[in-house]
Amino acid sequence: MTTLQDTIRPRAKSSEWKAIVILILLVPVLWSPVILFRYVLFQPFNIPSSSMTPTLVVGDFVFAAKYAYGYGRYSVPFAPSFITGRFLAADPAYGDVVVFTTPKDTTVDYIKRVVGLPGDRIQMRQGQLFINDTPVARVALKDVTAGSACGGDVGTRGKRWRETLPNGASYITYDCVDNGFLDNTPVYTVPPGHFFALGDNRDNSTDSRMMSAIGFVPMDNLVGTVTRIFWSLDSRGELRAERLGKVG
Repeated sequence: MTTLQDTIRPRAKSSEWKAIVILILLVPVLWSPVILFRYVLFQPFNIPSSSMTPTLVVGDFVFAAKYAYGYGRYSVPFAPSFITGRFLAADPAYGDVVVFTTPKDTTVDYIKRVVGLPGDRIQMRQGQLFINDTPVARVALKDVTAGSACGGDVGTRGKRWRETLPNGASYITYDCVDNGFLDNTPVYTVPPGHFFALGDNRDNSTDSRMMSAIGFVPMDNLVGTVTRIFWSLDSRGELRAERLGKVG
């Protein structure tokens, strides 16, 4: 027969209660650095496509600095939909690699390079970028085996260009197809409060040139700027140590 005292757990000693209280109080303190890093300072992203090749490739994991452009609805987790504008707002510069959402689908994060700011006239002519009717300086580099980055098999070749924007930002772009679908465009005039973004893999990128998909991006849709590659795995799951720490 079970007695009453067998069904009652002994009371915790005062020292045990103190330990429990201390643990409860420490949980927010222990988590605060994680919360500060993840939700306020930096957010990790992985690269699932080749649209930013060769700057960022499939299998790269990057940090985006969320404080770079201020905090708004899309950079603060669980922010209510009625929030507008950005606190501590700052605009991106030419050449910044940015993370953003679009008004057409705010559930998807995109990573592209800023090439146009409010008032700029952007156009592609025979694969070359023009800003305000002036061709952006570019230098041809040695062709490379681009493979799947150019939508082909392992041996597919691709052209490379060293492109330099008006503010001196310089980076490499891929040119997979001569006179490709997006190599010749109309003139896009960037409206106030927006920017124009391109992928570095110019023939394999859904970006601002496709008005029905992305188009002009509101500044308020910025999430952050890519700072560093902190991890990178190839198609076999092996570490690509040579890519770690690079600027995005």
